[in-house]
Amino acid sequence: MPSAQDAQLQYEAGQTVYAMSELTDNGDHKTFASLADQFSGMQGFAPVVRPNGLSTGGAITPAISNTNDMVDVAALTCYLMGVKTTVIAATDKTVTRGASTNTHIINSITITSAGAIAVVAGTAATAFSETRAAAGGPPLIPVGSIEIGQVRLTSITAGKVTQAEITQVVGFSQERYDYPIFEQSDATGEVIFNSALPAIHTGVVPKKVYASYAEPIFAIMANVTDFVPPEESYSSSSTVIYGGLVGNSTKSLTQGGFTAYLKNAVSDAIVGLNGKNIWFKFYPDKYTAEYILCQGILGVTRTMPAADNITAKCTISPFKPATNVV
Repeated sequence: MPSAQDAQLQYEAGQTVYAMSELTDNGDHKTFASLADQFSGMQGFAPVVRPNGLSTGGAITPAISNTNDMVDVAALTCYLMGVKTTVIAATDKTVTRGASTNTHIINSITITSAGAIAVVAGTAATAFSETRAAAGGPPLIPVGSIEIGQVRLTSITAGKVTQAEITQVVGFSQERYDYPIFEQSDATGEVIFNSALPAIHTGVVPKKVYASYAEPIFAIMANVTDFVPPEESYSSSSTVIYGGLVGNSTKSLTQGGFTAYLKNAVSDAIVGLNGKNIWFKFYPDKYTAEYILCQGILGVTRTMPAADNITAKCTISPFKPATNVV
């Protein structure tokens, strides 16, 4: 049977840092890829994800000046290109009405990529539509802009906008930076939303997603043996009932680990990473492409005998089980 004689263990010895930059939509508007194969979890290097969208404020109200066909927008903060941006209040922003028999029109109230309030008018029709860019529907807004609300008008006659004609529903007429919710796939260097981002921008594309992050730089660990990947383990128990048993199973996440032979147990690189959340790659055969990938907090317990090798029993306390990469 084969052994792990030609195995190789690599560890996260450093990081390549990427400043806040746009992630790439993989086409389903849910998964956005970075330039990293993995996201580092080291303190100070963990990803910061900032989708475009409203953060606070931005309430739209009928113009306090009582001027026809105008609205006011309260001061707000938003994320634009990964930067938290403050936008001052805007007053008397003009909305467009329909004409002739095309009485129904939707105006999108937006924040431009330059951080200004702008109104984008849709196409008027005889009734509303919820299809973007359709007659009677909300307009597609410029790429890089943020929709904070809509004004839906049903009359061609100039008049004061009412609160009932204004809608600011998250996911329907408003883009927030924290909706839909998302999670990081640290093992693949991706950001994954729990539902597709609405394609409401010119070209029928979703809002932009930005992140700063770091990619692990792996180094080969010399003089190491007995690698154990973090795994899910299962146990069972039973309860005696009348006439038999009722079984129950539970699942837990076990620690991984390995043994390292050290030079002096002081200046060894792995010792300095004690307590850090780092990645490991284990190749059962360094001459093949398959490997085991895992991440966890490294624990180092050193042993310095008088008549034997200095060693370290290293543990990997994971947040997720190891994965196989083929």
